[in-house]
Amino acid sequence: MTVKDEIQNKAVLAYSGGLDTSVSIKWIKENYKLDVVAVLIDCGQPDDLLEAKERAIRNGALKSMIVDAKEEFVNDFIRLALMANLKYEKNYVLATALARPLIVKKLVEVALEEKALAIAHGCTAKGNDQVRFDVGIRSLNPNLKIIAPLREWKLTREEEIEYAKKNNIEIKVTKKSPYSIDENLWGRSIECGMLEDPWVEPPEEIFEWTKITAKPGQYEYIEIEFDKGVPVSINNKKNSFQNIIKDINIIAGKYGIGRTDMVENRLVGIKSREIYEAPAANVLIEAHRHLESLVFDRELLHYKYLVEEKMSELVYYGLWFTPLMNCLKSFILASQEFVSGVVKIKLEYKNFSICGRKSKYSLYDKSLATYDKGDVFDPKHSESFIKLWGYPYEILGKKGLIKY
Repeated sequence: MTVKDEIQNKAVLAYSGGLDTSVSIKWIKENYKLDVVAVLIDCGQPDDLLEAKERAIRNGALKSMIVDAKEEFVNDFIRLALMANLKYEKNYVLATALARPLIVKKLVEVALEEKALAIAHGCTAKGNDQVRFDVGIRSLNPNLKIIAPLREWKLTREEEIEYAKKNNIEIKVTKKSPYSIDENLWGRSIECGMLEDPWVEPPEEIFEWTKITAKPGQYEYIEIEFDKGVPVSINNKKNSFQNIIKDINIIAGKYGIGRTDMVENRLVGIKSREIYEAPAANVLIEAHRHLESLVFDRELLHYKYLVEEKMSELVYYGLWFTPLMNCLKSFILASQEFVSGVVKIKLEYKNFSICGRKSKYSLYDKSLATYDKGDVFDPKHSESFIKLWGYPYEILGKKGLIKY
């Protein structure tokens, strides 16, 4: 077989072991006459990846592999997300969206190694992931063909399950468990089934990371130390960033902390009801934000809000590999030079709160802020400041140009 023939004969599939990608193996072979290389990218999902890898071969893949990307996910993606306090529409910590550019990067690398003609994914035509995959792949290697079976093959979820049964395709989903789940180290998302009705309260059984074992009235305190925007210890015990995330997911998860139930605006123009679990992400982002409020001057703090909003949109919209994102990442990294200190957090039933923060770079000056003895603030300066600050509006008022 020539290299050219080999290139025309393979498709690298972004494989999760879930329903969509499991049935896609057979569909790609039948409709594109391509051998399938199933690639599982390990971003910290708790699934049995080895079982899924073996199942891909049984379902017809030519080759199946696991790529361990956890450290890269933490160091190159989650770290920036935490530094930037990323939350799409003020709520979603972007766990799924954040993993997509990393998965794309790894898929393109495998496609090059395998001399593959195409990259395939199991994204639906209604979702955001199709945009993230397609735009990312085209950005990194425009010569690769993109195959998206679920955009061409219009089956309902129930019909997919029936197709799998008819063709002896091993899947984990059944009609009794119709939810679509996506997990990685930073968060867990749940959708489909009864959750598609935004009025229906999510049943407790859908939650895994935030199953409540703590009792009402139970609480505990934790202290998280940050060094240049990155957590380095919990309760004075040093640990890796990855292990700190895992530990807080367990510690905060037992209180039911980190649940998000929202209707979000998808990139494709429709609204979607989404349920998320992200105990560590929510706790760490809030703790980090409070530490920044202690060490940032007002102008940097307020301007960074704008950068965070835009960066969240870029991640959600699949625009990681862009010049603007590179510029924003540089700004975020530069902003973290003095974001070092300790934040104290109270965890309790379905809630947490920041109740203390300290840093050697703190800009808080008690002698200026206090109303008690020791106050060194000179009130005589206030009148002059207010006069100067209000001049533009005083002039507008004199000319009768203020409307009310």
